[in-house]
Amino acid sequence: MNPFRYERASDASNAIALLAQAPNGAYLGGGTNLIDHMKLGVRHPDLLVDISRLPYDHIEVLADGSVRIGAMVRNSDLAADRTIRARYPLVSQALLAGASGQLRNLATTGGNLLQRTRCVYFQDISKPCNKREPGSGCSARDGYHRDLAILGTSQDCIATHPSDMAVALVALDALVRMQGPRGERTIPLIDLYRLPGDEPQRDTVITHGELITAIDLPPLPYAATHSRYRKVRDRASYAFALVSVAAALDFADGVIRDVRIAFGGIAPMPWRAKKAEAALRGKPASEELFRQAADAELADAQPLPGNAFKIPLTRNTMTRMLLDLVEERNQP
Repeated sequence: MNPFRYERASDASNAIALLAQAPNGAYLGGGTNLIDHMKLGVRHPDLLVDISRLPYDHIEVLADGSVRIGAMVRNSDLAADRTIRARYPLVSQALLAGASGQLRNLATTGGNLLQRTRCVYFQDISKPCNKREPGSGCSARDGYHRDLAILGTSQDCIATHPSDMAVALVALDALVRMQGPRGERTIPLIDLYRLPGDEPQRDTVITHGELITAIDLPPLPYAATHSRYRKVRDRASYAFALVSVAAALDFADGVIRDVRIAFGGIAPMPWRAKKAEAALRGKPASEELFRQAADAELADAQPLPGNAFKIPLTRNTMTRMLLDLVEERNQP
């Protein structure tokens, strides 16, 4: 690990000012991803600005019924929060599926959203990786790619985004609030992320010095409460998703009134399944319809030999989840 300077921020403005003076600096929250990468030599910031004591560790219900989650709220606290469990159960389920209790006690909401990929070539500095070193090549295309993306990829990168929580939040149309050298801004969480294109080193649209302060969940009275997160992985203990599905369903009289679906484990960012949603809204629920909707979303998939299994796995996982949600709604 390279030498670095450490500063503890007194407030958001102080944190932003400190990082603005250090082009190779980084914010330090829980550190569960950053510190690992520093040890591996993937990242070598010369300044760490500790933001862990900033006052963004609260969950509050706003006047319009939306819920604001501070960026420093620990994953364990968010998963256990009564409001989240009652109104947005898929968020709690995603967090509990995402990591061990020890990691959840340390990891933060903002940091969880900004995780870097766990592609083995990104984390191995002896191998070429365009995301780590632009222009060096993508080792995964002709190497080990079983865990990697089938949607939204480019010739330069096929890495997947690792966050479970982000998939659930994208399905709920969450907003991300940020503060930076140019002031404050709020954008849809889905717009925080970017596909690799020819700049795979850029995971998000965040500019240097910008700090995530909160996530806002809109009031979705029925669809959000009738929701689920399902994760398919190689082992029951804490592993990253091969495929995951977050879904919220508003269903009445046999007809799908509204549906929200997002995929994890198959794209470089949390993947909102807009085509599948459009194929489902206003239609009578059936297994055949669910499979057709999944196929509409997966029509543009470009798998490699080692991860082509993710197409039927995604289709089957989404179909089973939606059937379960319909069955639950039909119970007396």
